[in-house]
Amino acid sequence: MKEEKDWSFKKELIRKSIHLFSVIFLVSYVLVSNSVNHKVALLFLSFMLIILFELEYVRLEIGEKIPLIRKLWEFRREKEKNRMGGEIYFLLGAIISLAIFDLRIAATGILMVTFGDLAAAVIGSKYGRHPLPFIKEKAWEGFLAELFVNLFIGFLLLRLPEGGRMWWDHSFVPAGDPMWIIIIVMAVTATVVETAVTKLDDNLLIPVIAGFNGEIVYLLIRGSF
Repeated sequence: MKEEKDWSFKKELIRKSIHLFSVIFLVSYVLVSNSVNHKVALLFLSFMLIILFELEYVRLEIGEKIPLIRKLWEFRREKEKNRMGGEIYFLLGAIISLAIFDLRIAATGILMVTFGDLAAAVIGSKYGRHPLPFIKEKAWEGFLAELFVNLFIGFLLLRLPEGGRMWWDHSFVPAGDPMWIIIIVMAVTATVVETAVTKLDDNLLIPVIAGFNGEIVYLLIRGSF
């Protein structure tokens, strides 16, 4: 039983770690946007999305498994093996967020999906001892771990510019006053959505819903910054 549980944890860790490659989407957008412009960067992400669609078409519609990525599918949950992969929903959420929201808010939502979800899955599966009410498959330990990580991500990214520039444009050290109201709203939203959603894909819902809430709050209070 212990060996089975250890393997389950290892498999979940590897499965969620694969999501870290999703950060490439965000980095690609920033690089292309800075070197060319916002529209071309979105077109670049759309091109990447089309490639993923084509790979999933080959896998799901034709039934062929591409050798180079076949190994990755061994770490998918059973329910994920006959539907589109989470990376497609992640990229869709990233494109929508980057097209509509302030860059700070969009980037925060995207990273909350990657690292917040990772924290919830790893801590919850390894140390989860106290199930949440009405959601027995989720634990308080995972919920609180994700909330902490999401708050930290917001603390790093959701800041006021200094001298008209964001800190990541010229430094590796966070600078500028944190926008705490937006940080808390987005962190709580992302954590609740990830916890409550079991049938829909949270890779799409988290950046869009958390980003929407963050953007609304930003528009309402930005005059006070």
